[in-house]
Amino acid sequence: MTSTPDTVEDLIAQLSADADPARESIASELGGARPSSLATFREKPSFSIYGDEALKIWRPSRSGSQSPPDRGPAPSSRVEPGTIRYEVTLSIEAPGDEGSSHPITILVSLPPTYPSSAPPQLQLLSRYIGPYGVDAPLFGTVLRTYISRGAVEWAPGTECVFDGLEWVKERCTEWLGERMSEKKVGEMLRGDERNGPEGTENGYAQEETESGNSRVTRTVPDVPAEIPPGVTIIESEPILDRKSAFVGRACRITDPSQVPLILAHLMSDRKIARAAHPIINAWRCRVGNVLHQDNDDDGETAAGGRLAHLLQILEVDNVLVIVTRYFGGIHLGPDRFKHINQAARNALELGGFLDVPDDTHAGRRHGKGRGGAVKR
Repeated sequence: MTSTPDTVEDLIAQLSADADPARESIASELGGARPSSLATFREKPSFSIYGDEALKIWRPSRSGSQSPPDRGPAPSSRVEPGTIRYEVTLSIEAPGDEGSSHPITILVSLPPTYPSSAPPQLQLLSRYIGPYGVDAPLFGTVLRTYISRGAVEWAPGTECVFDGLEWVKERCTEWLGERMSEKKVGEMLRGDERNGPEGTENGYAQEETESGNSRVTRTVPDVPAEIPPGVTIIESEPILDRKSAFVGRACRITDPSQVPLILAHLMSDRKIARAAHPIINAWRCRVGNVLHQDNDDDGETAAGGRLAHLLQILEVDNVLVIVTRYFGGIHLGPDRFKHINQAARNALELGGFLDVPDDTHAGRRHGKGRGGAVKR
C-alpha cells in the first residue's frame, strides 16, 4: 500500500484495488465489519453487529513510550512491513447484571501473509474492564487466541478475525463475572464485625433461601462456643456461582458428642451464621465396633443426605463435614447440590481425609489434617 489510510473505508478501498487476492479477501472481511459496506460485501455480514464506530485505524501513541491511562501494554510500533493494524471496540454485559455494558478495545494485527499462511494476532488494549484492572493472565489469553489449544482454530486460507473477537468477548465476560463474584463473596464473608452482619436484628440473622421457607431466622450467640480440644477445622476455598457461595469445612472427630459442640462453635461466627444455610452437615464416627452417623439439611432439602452418601461412598469414618451456603438471590436449581458436594469433597481432600496410607487395607480411608487448616 502506498500510504497509511485515515479511515477503515480508505483501507477497504486500498485493499480492494490491490492485485493480490489475499488483500481483496481482507477487504471483503473488513467490509462485512461495517453496516454501511454491506451493500458491497454481503458475503461477510457477521461484523455488522459491531456498528459503524467500532472499527478504527490504529496509530501508535505520539508520545512513544506512554499509553493512555485506560489502555494496557502499548503494542510495539515495530512490525513487519505490510502488516495491517486496526482496533475494534466491543461491549460486554456484566454477568447477572443485564442491561449494563462495558467497553473493551482490541488491537487486530494482520501480517502480510494473512490469511494464506499466517493467523492474525489480537491484543487487549483496555487496561480496565468496568472498575476492575485487567491482569496479566487475561492479556496473555487474548494474545494466544489463535495459538492456544481450546481457543480459536486457524487453518491456512481461513479468515478468522470475527471468530477471534467473539472468543475474546466470551473470555472477557467470564473474567468480569469472576471479579464481580469475588467482590460479592468478599462482602458477604467480611460482614460487619462491630454491628453484626447485614440483615440482622437483635441477634437474629435473616436471609433469603432457595428451598424451604423464604426466610430463615437464627439465634446468634453473644459468647463464642468453645471448640472441643484437639479439633482442627479445615476450610476450603469458596465455590462461586451466580452470586451464591459454597464453603466446605471438615474436621476429625473421635466421639459423636463432639458434633453439637463443633456446630455451635461455627454458628457463633456471625459470618457463618448469616448464611442462608450455615451448617449443612453429615458425619460418621466409629466407636469400638459401632458406626454412628447422622446428617442435617439445615433448611436445604436433601442436602444433608447427599453429604452422608458422599461420606459413605468415600468410606470416610471419624469425620464431620459441613457446608455453608450463602444464597445470592439467583436460584441455581440442581446445580446447588453439585456445589455442596464439591465444597465438601474439597475440604475432605484439603484435610487429607481422602488419603490412603500404604499400610491400610483397601476400602478403609484414613488421614491426618494438613496444609490449609483453619483452627477455631
